[in-house]
Amino acid sequence: MNQSLFETLAPFIISAFQVLWNTHQFWLPVVTLSAFYSMWIRYVRAQYIQKEGSVVVELKLPKEVTKSPAAMELILGTLSQPSVGSYIDVYLKGRVRPWFSLEMVSLGGQVKFFIWCPKKFKNLIESQIYAQFPTVEVHDVPDYSLSTSFTEVALWGMQLGLTKADVYPIKTYIDYGLDKNPDEEFKIDPITPLIEYLGALKPDEQAWIQILVQAHKKENLKDLRIKEKPDWKKAGLKEIEEILKNSPKKEIEEKASPYLTDEQKETINSIQRNISKPAFETMIRGIYMAKPESFNPVNIAGLTGSFKQFGSGNLNGFKPSLTTSFDYPWQDFRGNKVLGLKKNILAAYKRRAYFHPPFRYFRGKPFILTTEELATMFHFPGGVAGTPTFTRINSKKGEAPANLPL
Repeated sequence: MNQSLFETLAPFIISAFQVLWNTHQFWLPVVTLSAFYSMWIRYVRAQYIQKEGSVVVELKLPKEVTKSPAAMELILGTLSQPSVGSYIDVYLKGRVRPWFSLEMVSLGGQVKFFIWCPKKFKNLIESQIYAQFPTVEVHDVPDYSLSTSFTEVALWGMQLGLTKADVYPIKTYIDYGLDKNPDEEFKIDPITPLIEYLGALKPDEQAWIQILVQAHKKENLKDLRIKEKPDWKKAGLKEIEEILKNSPKKEIEEKASPYLTDEQKETINSIQRNISKPAFETMIRGIYMAKPESFNPVNIAGLTGSFKQFGSGNLNGFKPSLTTSFDYPWQDFRGNKVLGLKKNILAAYKRRAYFHPPFRYFRGKPFILTTEELATMFHFPGGVAGTPTFTRINSKKGEAPANLPL
């Protein structure tokens, strides 16, 4: 039967190869140029990124932080750097949109804040932090992630995604009333559960949280796109139109108008406020790790649960879009898939990689968060975060260093 089938198909296969060979002068140059173009872009971009270099800075907080997350929102706004220069910069020099990593880390229960950035943006970030928080200390430090070897720890990792479309915002510090600078005793700060989780880990345990951000923009040829990709604001306006269109109509002065519930009004106001802010393409990773004898699976649930307070039923929230585990044993009989996922998510974290190879859009795609949303998740908590192991400095500085480069 198989021999007969082969004899039947053989003439067609031979004819197909003959057609390909006879027309190779047309398609071969296209395929060759396409392959060369892809390799060239990848090469020049890798060279550009390596030449740019990077730095990790630690942010040491004072005992008292009185400003609201609005101050952090101003700092994060300066990270919106959408320019890639000219076509020569893009296609010959490999210039890319800069990206940054906002990191909250527990090293044996010691809670620390870090920012990873290209070297040339270090002074900008430092000056902006001192402008808003003169008593915060900013220090260049060795990259804490490089001292961890995959073979020495047991780990579990995840990447987060949104529960709804990008245009729906998460529950932000404004929704919690922190924009009004309430007294410490009345504050409900959504970052507190996250800080408490990090601070509760034991000396042999670590948890790393990484928020990778890159300025969002309308994309075109400078972003290697033949077909232009619009920015997200159009999607936001379209979603508002859909809410209005699907709302019940009420006769008001002989004219049918949308009748909005309080929840729909809140949703529309939140979307309108959100799309008016600078936006970033974002990826969030979380890793819990420990010495094999100290690994506690309960802390996996603690890591995922630390993001629940940013969610809202009528707005948006977070959910794991990737984890280094499977629900059923037949999905990975030998454990090779899990092992590969764990190695890759740790390697991607160390390289702060997601927007470019070798971990471009690793097992997912970026989502949009605005400066308001990011400031809600990454800001300096006040005294309401009373975690004993939360690293703070005792001394106060009256002003930023006088020799700060600009």
